[in-house]
Amino acid sequence: MNKKWQYNDNDIERANKIAEKFNLKKVVAQIIANKKLNDEQIKVFLEPTRNNFYDPFLLPDMEKAVQRILKAIENKEKVVIFGDYDVDGITSTTVLKKFLEERGLEVGYHIPNRLKEGYGLNKEAIKQIVEEKWTLMITVDCGISGVEDVDYANELGIDTIVTDHHEPSEKLPNAIAVIDPKITTNKYPFNQLAGVGVVFKLIQALSIKLELDEKEYLKYLDLVCLGTISDIVPLIDENRVIAKLGLKLIETQRNPGLKSLITSSGYKTVNSGTISFGIAPRVNACGRMGFAEDALKLFLTNNLFEIQELTKKLNEYNRERQETEKTIFEEAFKEIEENNELDNEIIILSKENWHHGVIGIVSSKITENYLKPSILLCEEDGICKGSGRSVPGLDLHEALCKTSKDLEKYGGHAMAVGISLKKENLERFKKDINEYIRSLNLGEIQPVIDIDMLVTLRDLDIETVKQLKKLEPFGEANRMPIFAIKNLKIDSIRSLSEGKHLKLRLKEDNLSIDAIGFNLGELTDLYKIGDKVDIVGNLEINSYNGIDSVQMNIKDIIKSL
Repeated sequence: MNKKWQYNDNDIERANKIAEKFNLKKVVAQIIANKKLNDEQIKVFLEPTRNNFYDPFLLPDMEKAVQRILKAIENKEKVVIFGDYDVDGITSTTVLKKFLEERGLEVGYHIPNRLKEGYGLNKEAIKQIVEEKWTLMITVDCGISGVEDVDYANELGIDTIVTDHHEPSEKLPNAIAVIDPKITTNKYPFNQLAGVGVVFKLIQALSIKLELDEKEYLKYLDLVCLGTISDIVPLIDENRVIAKLGLKLIETQRNPGLKSLITSSGYKTVNSGTISFGIAPRVNACGRMGFAEDALKLFLTNNLFEIQELTKKLNEYNRERQETEKTIFEEAFKEIEENNELDNEIIILSKENWHHGVIGIVSSKITENYLKPSILLCEEDGICKGSGRSVPGLDLHEALCKTSKDLEKYGGHAMAVGISLKKENLERFKKDINEYIRSLNLGEIQPVIDIDMLVTLRDLDIETVKQLKKLEPFGEANRMPIFAIKNLKIDSIRSLSEGKHLKLRLKEDNLSIDAIGFNLGELTDLYKIGDKVDIVGNLEINSYNGIDSVQMNIKDIIKSL
């Protein structure tokens, strides 16, 4: 399908001023100018320091939470952390547990089993926590929606502090303290922290009250960075400070479990891509397969033998997750093709024995592959439970709200949802939601490529492309820049890896650039030497035989007009 090329409006005058003031190449300055930052914000963006963290006591209820924890330290209470099974939850639990233990507290934890308990607080777990004589429960990366569960904890006589970063409802839990930057009364300057970012602010606040050296909370930035990048929160503002400083700390490999996981993943450099594609999937696989506690133990232990064994387990869980995902995708693909599912406005598939922890990933792949919203469900004991993903322009959560009469439970947001319904109501739900989406007249979805800047080969040199690294770490809201180059003549063209990839050499006057298009090998039949083409993609340095050259990683290519 043809992709729509969408260009950014470039403020060239502002870019020139940025280039001069911060000693940057024109191309790099333009990317920063596009971000609409003032000079002070640019300074922090390029070189954040520990002094750029905000005052943690600006967060709602922070003072109350700190005072209650200080009381627990003074009275040597038993404190339990209630976490979550994803990377954000695992790192949040690790950081808070280690910090509080160093303050002399006995600290336990409860990570809910994704397959048996699901997400967040639940009464059965709270009952067990009370029976084990814990006196203070601190939630991390969850709890903001647990109004009834916190009431239940209060009835059983255990105090609760909620730390979370998810959207609150109108009614907040009746806890000792509720720390969430998304609470409407929040005065904190930044409301997009990950769950582990909120925990980081809590230990920062505790360190200030206890008059500890800054290193007592800064030393956890490696794990805070890991959870922040993995949770796909915007890597801007304070999240960027966390990520940039945290990646530097990861390079020193302070946490032996994290060091082992990085080594086993095969990555030679540590950046946001290492975390997103190498580390996060391995940690998340534990939760998806029902063994989240193994990931937590890996980050908590210093025993080298245990680290080796746990690293092997995490890699094995990831392989199992990949195999399970592949099997479900193949089964789903077959069903889509055989049952003409593409005729529907939304692809909804349901089957027994599909894995609860994996169907959300498969739904994402189906939506990406077919450019249609999708919901995948697992049937068990007459109940269909699963996850859905949407496309730009369709608020899938709103669609569920409008067709919820047959649903037992549902939740999520515009682009991702979770639902549960009785199998007997499935066909009626399919009919209703298809009719609703059809009534919206969304039309055909066309993939859009957002282009940061149109450049020529004269704009590009080794130093410019190397300087783009100043924009790292890349991630949500700070993606790797995408450039367009027009009217390039194909000087050579061939396929690589048995026709899978495309390799080009392109010329503009007496200048040239190499370009590679992964999974675009079929295009070798559409183009020939001498053709004029326009390309979009990311710029990178290709090192071969000790020689560096500029290369474009192609995202799309079309014939020049």
